[in-house]
Amino acid sequence: MKTYLIEIKLNGEWQKAEVTARETLIEVLRNKLGATEVKNGCGKGDCGSCAVILDGKAVNSCLTLAFQANGKEITTLRGIGDEKKPHPIQKSFVQKGAIQCGFCTAGMVVSAKALLDQNPKPSRQEIKEAISGNLCRCTGYEKIIDAVQDVALESKP
Repeated sequence: MKTYLIEIKLNGEWQKAEVTARETLIEVLRNKLGATEVKNGCGKGDCGSCAVILDGKAVNSCLTLAFQANGKEITTLRGIGDEKKPHPIQKSFVQKGAIQCGFCTAGMVVSAKALLDQNPKPSRQEIKEAISGNLCRCTGYEKIIDAVQDVALESKP
């Protein structure tokens, strides 16, 4: 099968990978670029656990072909923050108890970050809409919405 060389800016660093026309972004991120923080959930775009920020917009990496990301910027959970320097969204998720089993957390945080980057002061309804593509079986969503809302309330205008 023919391969193509793509170059993406992953969490601030340019990376290259050889891909086939049929490979999805999640396959390349996890298997070729070591971005295992991108969770492989349903593989059908239903759960949102594989969400990444692609040029400023949250997308399901299981539904995105890798070659579509060529020349673009991708941010994963690791690019948002880590244990040593967590992002305010990550801190808020912990403080509000929005993390339970943790499987949806990466996608939820990514979706919340994409929302707050575009709209620093979203309404509760806008937060619900932004995370509507992310499924959570543990929290009932209220703690997640509260966590995102707290970050929005604390952000400077």
